[in-house]
Amino acid sequence: MIDDGAHLVPLLLDAEASARLLGIGRSLFYALHSSGRLGPMPVRLGKRSLWRRDEIESWVAADCPARQQWQTMKDAS
Repeated sequence: MIDDGAHLVPLLLDAEASARLLGIGRSLFYALHSSGRLGPMPVRLGKRSLWRRDEIESWVAADCPARQQWQTMKDAS
């Protein structure tokens, strides 16, 4: 977690928090993920799937490319 001065900001987000960060519903978030339109892949911790906040923010800054293009962009950097 990152301390922003007022409170701790989590580095990893579950699907609901990730969807909230993106301003969409959880069902749309899962639909984007399962269709490959959500670029970032989750990190598995035990049985939990969590998404990296910094990767979601970078993905949005790159105009939300589909997963295959996003992975190519990440590999190139």
